[in-house]
Amino acid sequence: MVADSNLNADTKGADAVDQAIERGIDFDGSPIPAAKLDLYRRVMALEAGRQRSGVSNTMRSRIVRIGAKHIPQAELDQMLIAADFAPLKEKEIAFYYGGK
Repeated sequence: MVADSNLNADTKGADAVDQAIERGIDFDGSPIPAAKLDLYRRVMALEAGRQRSGVSNTMRSRIVRIGAKHIPQAELDQMLIAADFAPLKEKEIAFYYGGK
């Protein structure tokens, strides 16, 4: 049972995936294949070198991408507006919520 509670604790939070990748071990204890790790690291290195457009834009993108998994569309839209971000765009609604 101790292993189960440790595994559960290690799979929660924003850093859980990054920590597993760093260790090269998936949440089920199996090793992550080297080819997958290599490709991931190559793509992340490219992303690390990309010029950013601004913190607020990145914050909004993350809020939409992650918030759409947990928050209904209308509620997320109102939350964005209340925080002085742009409301959801049609393409975001279509992508994240399956709308038009």
